[in-house]
Amino acid sequence: MTDASYKSDLVTRANKLVIGNWKMNGSMESNHALLDGVLVGLEQAGCKAVVAVCSPFPYLAQVAGLLKGTAVSWGAQDVSAHGQGAYTGEVSAAMLSEFGCRWAIVGHSERRAMHQESAQLVADKAEAAATVGLTPVFCVGETLAEREADRVQSVIAAQLAPLFAKGDDLVARTVVAYEPVWAIGTGKTASPEQAQQVHGFIRAQLPASAKSIPLLYGGSVKPDNAATLFAMDDIDGGLIGGAALVAKDFVAIAAA
Repeated sequence: MTDASYKSDLVTRANKLVIGNWKMNGSMESNHALLDGVLVGLEQAGCKAVVAVCSPFPYLAQVAGLLKGTAVSWGAQDVSAHGQGAYTGEVSAAMLSEFGCRWAIVGHSERRAMHQESAQLVADKAEAAATVGLTPVFCVGETLAEREADRVQSVIAAQLAPLFAKGDDLVARTVVAYEPVWAIGTGKTASPEQAQQVHGFIRAQLPASAKSIPLLYGGSVKPDNAATLFAMDDIDGGLIGGAALVAKDFVAIAAA
C-alpha cells in the first residue's frame, strides 16, 4: 500500500465517457480542422457524453489553445513514472499538468508490447499521474492467443494487480479501459456480449470505493457499433483510436 496523496478528482460512470486516442498522427493544420469539426459536431448533436482527446506530446499546446473554454478536455497518450531527473525523452506528469491536461493514458497495448512496459511500471505511471491531478486511463487487454487459451481473466487480473496494490484511493481516481489486443486497429471488434463479460469481471474485482469508476471499451469502435457496445451494463464509454481522427465518426460515437 502507498501513502501517496492524490490530487485527481474522483471520476464516476454517471455520464458516458468518450476519449479519442490520436496515437502518432496529426499535424498543426489537420489538428485544427479535426477539432473544429468535433466541436461543431458535438454542439449540433447535443451530445451529453463527457468527451476528451489525447494528442501526441508536441501538439498539447495547440490542443489546449483550441479546446480551452470548451466542453472537450484533453490529455496525453503516456506519462513518465518519474517526477524529474535524468530521464531523456520522458515527459513527467507535472509537465503535462502545466498544459492543462486532464487525462493520461497508461499501459496501452502498443506500449506494453513495443516498449516492454511491465504491469508494475504501468501502475507506477498511473500513480504519478494521479498525484499531480491527472486522471489515469489504465489500459488492459488480452492477445488473441491468450483469449484462445481461455486466459482472459487471469491476464487482466495480473495487469490490474499492481494498480490495486497501490490502494483503493488511486483505483477510485482511475478510468479502466478494456482493449482486447486482437481488436486494436484490426477492424475486428469484440461482440457486445464478449466485451460485457470482461467489463463485468473487471467491475467485480474493483474495491467497494471504486465500483462506480468508468470502464471503457476500445478496439475498432465505429459509429455503427458504438451504441450497441455502450448499451451493455458495464460499458461506460470508449477509448477510440482510428475513428477519433475523423470528426464526423468521433462525434457519431460520442453521440451514441
